[in-house]
Amino acid sequence: MKKENMKLIAGMLLFGSLWGFSEVIIGSSLNEAGMPSGGIMTGFFAITFLVMSRMYYKRPGMQLGMGLVAGGLRLFNPFAGCHLCSALAIMAEGMIFEIIWYNMSFDLKELKSRTMQASMGVVTAYLVYVGGYTVTQILTPVVSGAGFYLENLVVFMPRILASGLLPALIGGATLTLVVQSSKLDLKLKDALYYPTTIGVSAFCWIFVVGAWFMLGA
Repeated sequence: MKKENMKLIAGMLLFGSLWGFSEVIIGSSLNEAGMPSGGIMTGFFAITFLVMSRMYYKRPGMQLGMGLVAGGLRLFNPFAGCHLCSALAIMAEGMIFEIIWYNMSFDLKELKSRTMQASMGVVTAYLVYVGGYTVTQILTPVVSGAGFYLENLVVFMPRILASGLLPALIGGATLTLVVQSSKLDLKLKDALYYPTTIGVSAFCWIFVVGAWFMLGA
């Protein structure tokens, strides 16, 4: 396997694991505090990891893989909540991001102005959140065996569409900050790349899965 492909896979595991870890730890904490965890997690954390990986690796398909990794880790959430629906939503978010950014250049030349950065952040976060929310409303009853009924989704759609406002506003600010961070040299040296990416990824999985076993989830 080529060196660049190995780096891509390691980066995918790193960003996907960090995304899933933040969903489990921070998302669950926000939910326990009665805060809109879904909107905050998508608007800030998901957009941060998705856009950063897009900027630094400049490869299509990476964000889809990240969503699968993050969603897989989210299934082992040791805390209360709908693990399946959250995992499906995260996986869908990675796929939807890929679709939205399909024609976006890897050097982000379309986002030179902060107005364009904020606007793209608003649109991306809104569609990613609402799309993920909608997908999970369809797939969760199908996967769980309860059965999907279109009329239930239609009745619920106004709430889904309205709930996208918060992540959209957060996403506008987040994407602007992430794009501005591209001016910093944050690349790891080759000697540190694999130990860091694999070590951090392993920590995220061991911590979450270990807690899942210990708490008897």
